[in-house]
Amino acid sequence: MNIALIQQIAESDVQKNQQKGVQAVRRAASQGAQVVCFAELGFEPFYPQKPAEGDVRNLAEPIPGPTTEQFRALARELGIVIILNMYERDGSNTYDSSPVINRDGQILGITRMVHITDYPCFHEKGYYTPGDRGAPVYATPFGKIGVAICYDRHIPEYMRALALAGAQVVFVPQAGAVGEWPDGLYEAELRVAAFQNGYFMALCNRVGPEECLTFAGESFICDPNGQVISRAAQGTEEILYARLDLQAIDRCAAKKYFLPDRRTDLYGPWLRKTYQKNEE
Repeated sequence: MNIALIQQIAESDVQKNQQKGVQAVRRAASQGAQVVCFAELGFEPFYPQKPAEGDVRNLAEPIPGPTTEQFRALARELGIVIILNMYERDGSNTYDSSPVINRDGQILGITRMVHITDYPCFHEKGYYTPGDRGAPVYATPFGKIGVAICYDRHIPEYMRALALAGAQVVFVPQAGAVGEWPDGLYEAELRVAAFQNGYFMALCNRVGPEECLTFAGESFICDPNGQVISRAAQGTEEILYARLDLQAIDRCAAKKYFLPDRRTDLYGPWLRKTYQKNEE
């Protein structure tokens, strides 16, 4: 599987950002990319930098809608898979969502961020409804892919669920700021997740200065052994490429040892007993 991560600055003009994204997808496809992924809210301001005011639903759009229609046509024209991330409105709820568009232009499904945080410059609980789609894995012509949107990457149960559903590559649309996770911890946790779960990990980060935060960039891709195989620079707009040998998954430690050696007969009763004890 040949993949590309679009690390681009999101300026105030959403339509301009989308057109820049279209051109980036075309460049990536011309270089052989089969799956292209954008960062969190790739074409929009990062709204949660400020506490929510008024009816934030006016900032969101439905899926399918104008944005997805544009990229559905592009995916169909180029014969590639495109993973977006956008602010979705569905009825009275709003979500941090990644529609996955297949090479024929059909939307395979929508991953919605499940876990919602709230701290300075990340006031997400005022904007997002917790996702209700679980941790889906999508079968594409190029391989099986999952999506872990930003904060979900911190939750081991979510990352394991993607492995158990057969994900070969997990894409992470992220909004990570400069200095947010010192000493390389956000990279280290994803390297460990790839190693423990036996899949490739591809993190696509926002980049550039905004109202409250400066987003780092530094997108990266690691293999099922937890080794970084491709990395983007800090603070730059660029397309990060990698060619993934999916056969390497069958040879990794997680597939050979960790996953087969799980004792699922114990975990349920043990967890129930632990919860009951804590509640007492």
